[in-house]
Amino acid sequence: MDWSTQTFAELRDIMVDQHVAARGIRDERVLNALRAVPREEFVPDMLREFAYEDSPLPIAEGQTISQPYIVALMIDALDLHGGENVLEIGAGSGYAAAVIAHIAAHVTAVERLETLAAQAAARLADLGIGNASIVHGDGTKGWPEHAPYDAIVVAAGGPAVPDALKAQLKIGGRLVIPVGTDPRVQELVRIVRRTRDHYVTEDIADVRFVPLIGAQGWAEPAPRDVAPGAGAPRPALSVADAIERYAEPFAALETCNLAPLVGRIGDRRVVLIGEASHGTSEFYRLRARLTQHLIEERGFSFVAIEGDWPDAARIDHYVRHFDTPPTEWVAFARFPTWMWRNREVREFVDWLRLHNTERHAELRTAFYGLDLYSLYSSIRAILAYLDSVDPKTAAVARHRYGCLTPWQSDPAAYGRATLTGHYRKCEKDVLAILSDIIERRGNYMTHDGERYLDAVQNARLIANAERYYRTMYYGSRASWNLRDQHMFETLDTLLKFHGPHSKAVVWAHNSHVGDAAATEMSARGEHNLGRLAREAYGSDAVYSIGFGTNTGTVAAASEWDGPLEIKSLRPALDGSIEQDCHHFGSANFLLPLEDLRALGTHCTLNLPRLERAIGVIYQPQTELQSHYFEAVVPHQFDEYVWFDHSTAIEPIETHELEGLPDTYPFGL
Repeated sequence: MDWSTQTFAELRDIMVDQHVAARGIRDERVLNALRAVPREEFVPDMLREFAYEDSPLPIAEGQTISQPYIVALMIDALDLHGGENVLEIGAGSGYAAAVIAHIAAHVTAVERLETLAAQAAARLADLGIGNASIVHGDGTKGWPEHAPYDAIVVAAGGPAVPDALKAQLKIGGRLVIPVGTDPRVQELVRIVRRTRDHYVTEDIADVRFVPLIGAQGWAEPAPRDVAPGAGAPRPALSVADAIERYAEPFAALETCNLAPLVGRIGDRRVVLIGEASHGTSEFYRLRARLTQHLIEERGFSFVAIEGDWPDAARIDHYVRHFDTPPTEWVAFARFPTWMWRNREVREFVDWLRLHNTERHAELRTAFYGLDLYSLYSSIRAILAYLDSVDPKTAAVARHRYGCLTPWQSDPAAYGRATLTGHYRKCEKDVLAILSDIIERRGNYMTHDGERYLDAVQNARLIANAERYYRTMYYGSRASWNLRDQHMFETLDTLLKFHGPHSKAVVWAHNSHVGDAAATEMSARGEHNLGRLAREAYGSDAVYSIGFGTNTGTVAAASEWDGPLEIKSLRPALDGSIEQDCHHFGSANFLLPLEDLRALGTHCTLNLPRLERAIGVIYQPQTELQSHYFEAVVPHQFDEYVWFDHSTAIEPIETHELEGLPDTYPFGL
């Protein structure tokens, strides 16, 4: 294709509007700089047509040009106003230096690879950018010649922050750098130098950069004179052989014999059933079939889903108390509406209602939500409860919750306001209400134990949600951990409420139900529901099931709060568990993992492999960066369910509820 200057300019504007500004970058200086720099000049000729996709691209010497949003995020974190002296470590193609040069007075960009440094310098000269210097050297040592710097940005991930860079930062200066003890994943942090010896650090986001190599970074990789793995004993069992030996193929979902799986679950108290996407029909339907067996044959007490507590409460009334007519299916009517508001879930819910009609009220299987996003729905539920049992406390609660009222339409804005110091925190107020309700347990329980459980859980949700919205601006690790901690605490509360012999089925994404310790999540300092459950109840009490697929269709959006689309799945990537399963040749199968796990490294499957994770957003154009992570599947799950070809869920037609805040876009 003959890409004209006009076409690239249009694509550049689209990139800035849709991939940068729409994701929260508001600094006009940063946005204008991105509009001014022709990214197509910084990528190989064969990749020019992809220059304005929001993804990293390969350049020479095995390096990459960073994703535009990440470039914008890092420069935004530098808080440049013009006139600054800036140091960049890892010049690469020179693109970030060019963007910074449109804001700052001068940029010194250090590149350890001489060829890249020369190419970047020539490129900037051709574009007439005279206030950026590309120099060749060890970036971990900084560049003392032009120090001190108002801002320093590092485009490679190091095991720690180099002391040399901190020393070359001005008092009041900002240093943005990816840091992580695992070279594969890092936390992007901002460091502000307050005094000569005092630095303040804050987390920004989880990222993945090439390693920072140098005297104060990672060591230079040793040259490979022999093939990888040479001299080491070859694993006795390949992935293909493992699947061939242990897989249980089935022709169709409806005829899949689940009895062996139910037998493997045995008397476990908690069964965690995952999904590799929030929009695949086969995952939902097999999960529902298995849950029916567990309820009927093993007496499971309740189903708990990765959904909001108040919405799930509506479903619970429908399936247990029968006071919600089928025509009033109004739960889960906010983005992403299709995640739980679909035919597959509705069919299970109708089955559960019918199942419960034949049982005494105390023996009916309940339906709960584990998630914490329903801040204002929970506030309304608490106030309604207190109005009926304790009007005086209800009045106090209205006053205390009033702290959150200005942020009803956008709770995420509350987090931004408290972070900048422009608005007081509401933590003390919401915790006081939770304490009041717990202290009055004896009085409130006499009215209705289940209504009290609902009130306490809504109060706990509000307290955790308030903290969540404050925390998410310090980096996704902290907010992810808080969210999964809340889901675990809710699960634990429900098990205690239902008694020592109660059993729970949990429906959530693979990334929540699998053991985080067996994935790259652990390198980022993240835990999840699956890990917390194992730690609390023991591995013998927990059984987790993951899902996967290769091709087909999936229900997802292209961006947060975007419309539902039925998208085609790209075939699985090389080196992934999904590709291994596809090559097995069976359309569908169950794969028990306990015996494989016991083989250790004698089975290749017990080594890290890529695994795909699609939430409510699917971006196939950046699939490797957006949807894959490393995991050791037999240690992540106890069972893996494979559908080689899958189809999208069927959403129920609905209108989103107006005036209610949306969930925050983790996507998983």
